[in-house]
Amino acid sequence: MTPPDAVTPPQAAASPEPAPSPPESTRTGPGRLLVAVYGLFALSASARAAVQIATKFGHAPVAYLLSAFAAVVYIIATATLTSGSPRARRIAVVSCSVEFAGVLAVGTWSLVDHAMFPDATVWSGYGSGYGFVPLVLPVFGLLWLRRWTRRGRNRRTAG
Repeated sequence: MTPPDAVTPPQAAASPEPAPSPPESTRTGPGRLLVAVYGLFALSASARAAVQIATKFGHAPVAYLLSAFAAVVYIIATATLTSGSPRARRIAVVSCSVEFAGVLAVGTWSLVDHAMFPDATVWSGYGSGYGFVPLVLPVFGLLWLRRWTRRGRNRRTAG
């Protein structure tokens, strides 16, 4: 029995609508592998660029700066794919697009002008030094992001 001066907590009213589901994430399923590969490339490109710039920058400054730029792109892609928020996904689309354009541009440039690239970059030769993963990675990233964008649109129109 409750004493008359005791305060009872109010009962939570049952809501007719279900609780909102957690935000969609690009970190599920194959997206986890994508994030892991981007993280690995962010780490390897950053380390490569840091060593190249610190030890022999004068030898191939354009190549080394392009390696550093690639590292920044991979870091941004990793962070935004990990977040998975709608805004982060938009940034990831830009990042993957810049990456793909960079691989194509630097890959072609490195094949046409060997003198400008006495040392390889992550993207030179279309990423041949990395098993062409830099060439296909942004394609998979963009396809994965497109899947999540469509899924979000379909949920909004169905709801």
